Amino acid sequence: MRSQASADRLRRTLGRADLRAVSESRRALRELLRHRCDPERSAVAELLTSELLTNALVHTDREAVLTAAVGSWGLRVEVRDFTAREPRPRPPAGNDSTHGRGLVLVESLADDWGVRRHGVGKSVWFALGPDTEADADAA
Repeated sequence: MRSQASADRLRRTLGRADLRAVSESRRALRELLRHRCDPERSAVAELLTSELLTNALVHTDREAVLTAAVGSWGLRVEVRDFTAREPRPRPPAGNDSTHGRGLVLVESLADDWGVRRHGVGKSVWFALGPDTEADADAA
């Protein structure tokens, strides 16, 4: 896994099928958000990020690239993979199934989300608006 970070940006490249890197990426995102939003909002961002990363690593045979940026406008997280197949939210297959919930969670918990096509592959992204409680505390 290759990583870059600055005060308001995180970029990581996760190797093909490297699911251990998902938890490491969650920790890096938590650190990025530590002084930028409340723990509950950070937990939502971590959950959604791990869902997108896991989808990219499980459903493709290539690496994935995580980019996260935070500012006064909120948080935007993007996970790029290198396959053209477009993801679609779908209800879980059954009550006991752990598959199929990722994009349903993203759709229900993110303020906005979408898919951006690239020449090779796509990015699935989500956005969370500004954390009004953290903004009020900082003022």
